[in-house]
Amino acid sequence: MNKLRYAGVLTAAALALAGCGGEKVGADEPAASGAKDCGTFNLAVNPWVGYEANAAVVGYVASKDLGCTVVKKNLKEEISWQGFGTGEVDAVLENWGHEDLKKKYIEDQKVAVETGSTGVKGVIGWYVPPWMAAKYPDITDWKNLNKYAAQFKTSESGGKGQLLDGDPSYVTNDEALVKNLSLNYKVVQSGSETALIQAFRDAEKNKKPLLAYFYEPQWFFNELKLVKIDLPPYKSGCDVDPAKVACDYPPYDLDKVVSKKFADSGSPAYDLVKNFQWTNEDQNAVARMIAVDKLTPDAAAEKWVKDNQSKVDTWLGKK
Repeated sequence: MNKLRYAGVLTAAALALAGCGGEKVGADEPAASGAKDCGTFNLAVNPWVGYEANAAVVGYVASKDLGCTVVKKNLKEEISWQGFGTGEVDAVLENWGHEDLKKKYIEDQKVAVETGSTGVKGVIGWYVPPWMAAKYPDITDWKNLNKYAAQFKTSESGGKGQLLDGDPSYVTNDEALVKNLSLNYKVVQSGSETALIQAFRDAEKNKKPLLAYFYEPQWFFNELKLVKIDLPPYKSGCDVDPAKVACDYPPYDLDKVVSKKFADSGSPAYDLVKNFQWTNEDQNAVARMIAVDKLTPDAAAEKWVKDNQSKVDTWLGKK
């Protein structure tokens, strides 16, 4: 999950193609009694397991308790927002900043509305494996990174130190940070969240140097206590010009965004999304069940809901 994530120019036509051309995750879930009151609930699923955990639980509750026909769609962040105006997407459950998209789709086009905090607090930054921080304590200060650049060289970094990033669609200021902080590093894309996690595991197990973009909440911190690099402190406005960013990422109060049409529809799924709030720990618990225990998203959601029914009842307006 500024999370965050690559801002290419994408068309609504591309979204429509993605929505009906294989980007849908799973079949439509069977409707329970009262489905006619909810109808179809189009839920975007962005490419990190924490978001998948959100979608698993909200989708499960929408289907089981509200009788919605839940259609989940695997979409990059910006493509998800394009769906607000076309009817392809009803809800984005975890937004990492994206003030540019808010201006475009909420303020200018007026096809989307904010729907409050998820309760989850987000962090983005640069991290090293624990063994490196223990052996080189001063490496956590960005001012010392050039001193260690040679240790981070790889076949892909062109003679410079490698800074490993994740999915190209993630919110990232890393190219600008490397340039503006005069760091002797090259940003290299790993391609996915899974690749980042595997890189950290390998680096810790084999005592290999690794500097990489990562974020919280993330269940992986329960397995490996990655150590964050102290970049120049974030101050309000220091990231306004993407090309001139020379500060750390801001703290994120992750929020939800829905299409205005969905918000005005009277669907009980809208009230569910509006009321949906949980904690970093809640999300990590479900994400771990999906990523590590290999439960299906529905099975993970069912297990979490059974253990947290009072919280779900609040979302459903029963309390």
